[in-house]
Amino acid sequence: MTYHHTMGRAKIAITVDEHALAEIDQLVADGVFPNRSKAFEAAVEERIAKLHRSRLARECAKLDRSEEQALAEEGYVGESEWPEY
Repeated sequence: MTYHHTMGRAKIAITVDEHALAEIDQLVADGVFPNRSKAFEAAVEERIAKLHRSRLARECAKLDRSEEQALAEEGYVGESEWPEY
């Protein structure tokens, strides 16, 4: 049997543009989501994941490519092949 740890849930009240709500309701009617809550939860999770990915990209862009390459090769100076394990 597999157990999944889930965090607690909290109810919130939000204000949503009528057009956006109509789109959400249509997705629920089409069976894409079981209800409004799941639709909003999926949208929030997706946006948070996107923010995390974009932050990683920004941080990676700060790296000096030649410096990182030198660090990666530093341990292999003079070695012609991988060691056997």
